[in-house]
Amino acid sequence: MQDGRERIVDRRCRLIATGVKMPELKMLSLVKGPHHYCFRYEVGEEKGVLDAMIEMVHKRDSSFDWFDAAVMSHQLGQHLAKELKAYLPKKAA
Repeated sequence: MQDGRERIVDRRCRLIATGVKMPELKMLSLVKGPHHYCFRYEVGEEKGVLDAMIEMVHKRDSSFDWFDAAVMSHQLGQHLAKELKAYLPKKAA
């Protein structure tokens, strides 16, 4: 059985081989004590990331809390701002 990372690598290799443009992957990361939380997602799937964070907050066996979700959602906002900035017209010199 493949883990998520292997599936992504396998998908990327198939896309490269067929000449299809690869989706842009983004990553959010948080280290909290011995835990490392990492969310990888494609541009446009930000809502799914937020939903996953909410789900993790509600798990009783997880140390991921609302503050962690706020920190990571701030990172997500920074990624979105960077994406949007690319669509703004360049300033006239």
